[in-house]
Amino acid sequence: MSETLEKQNLVYFVNSKMYINLTNLCTCRCVFCIRDLNSTVEGVDMKLDNLKANPDEVIKYIKQLENKIGNEVVFCGYGEPMLELDSLKKVSKFIKENYPDIKIRVNTNGHANLVHKRDVVPELLGLVDSFSVSLNADNAKQYKEITNCSFEAEIGFKGMIDFIKSAVNNGITTYATVVSGFEGADIDIDKCEKLATSLGATFRVREYLNEGYSKP
Repeated sequence: MSETLEKQNLVYFVNSKMYINLTNLCTCRCVFCIRDLNSTVEGVDMKLDNLKANPDEVIKYIKQLENKIGNEVVFCGYGEPMLELDSLKKVSKFIKENYPDIKIRVNTNGHANLVHKRDVVPELLGLVDSFSVSLNADNAKQYKEITNCSFEAEIGFKGMIDFIKSAVNNGITTYATVVSGFEGADIDIDKCEKLATSLGATFRVREYLNEGYSKP
């Protein structure tokens, strides 16, 4: 691998999976977020120039690293990937056209429809195979406390719930996740699981790690 590729931070690897870092911007500032602790994941500095990625640059790196892609590509970086919706669609389209057997997952906070002021899920049919949505809590009050989202508690929580519903209704595999083991977020796992399953999503618990991020 060249020195340029070793130092770039648009495409990185965790557990042999390719991850794509589209933006450093986010509508949340979760209490357990890595960004408040350090700037690296797996030794890669995740800070982006101008806070977002150029999709053409991302595609260039995917081409150069295609022998390492594996069976899944994950949009999950130092921010909320769905904020850069057009870039996500462009990169996903490239992957699907050139590596059709590779699955694409988007790790998201579920606020895309609130941000873009429309249901964007149908636009991703055929481009995204699964969503992993940060459920975080079973009620709006605790959700706001944990996420510090830029929306009012009820709006942010409902927006996330509605996104999960849309993803499920559009036939996209959907996981609803919570982070366990973080001292400042005492969530009710059972209630969260019941909420997730009632929405048609698969429930997942992600263990908080001391490094400041949870297992993907």
